[in-house]
Amino acid sequence: MENFTIEKSLEILSRTPDVLQALLSNLGKDWTMINEGPDTWTPFDVAGHLVHLEKTDWLVRAEIILSEGKDKRFAPVNRTVQIEANAGKSLEQLLGEFKELRSQNIALLKSKNLQASDLSRTGIHPEFGEVTLAQLLSTWTVHDLAHLSQIIRVMAKQYKTDVGPWIKFLSILKP
Repeated sequence: MENFTIEKSLEILSRTPDVLQALLSNLGKDWTMINEGPDTWTPFDVAGHLVHLEKTDWLVRAEIILSEGKDKRFAPVNRTVQIEANAGKSLEQLLGEFKELRSQNIALLKSKNLQASDLSRTGIHPEFGEVTLAQLLSTWTVHDLAHLSQIIRVMAKQYKTDVGPWIKFLSILKP
């Protein structure tokens, strides 16, 4: 827990829905339904993934860690369920749902009034084994940043061949 604080994480977590809204709202499908090739996600898919995890991952797992129960094992997360689950939805619907869910989750997290001792409490991840609440909350924050970066990279690559010699200075377009 060298750099982690709940307050620092909340600065990012609380802003992600607005950042996504500003970046993606009312853009054409040429921007929001593109990907980087087979088995990669569009910005729409990423928004759906974030919605799914707000429902099934971060606070669900935090509750397991904070519970008094003996079984602290996390259920595995399906990282692609959003592809099918969001068929027929609009990006605007996903962005609105994400904003609402994130707001609820942040309020719930704040209501826990977590103490430093809570951050070292543990749960059992299906792949990694024992993990702390601080690690889970840190991961939630970095997960947001990683997906914002992914969306921006996918969108930028649409112009990869159009920037000409400036590609030399555009690290986002390099493999």
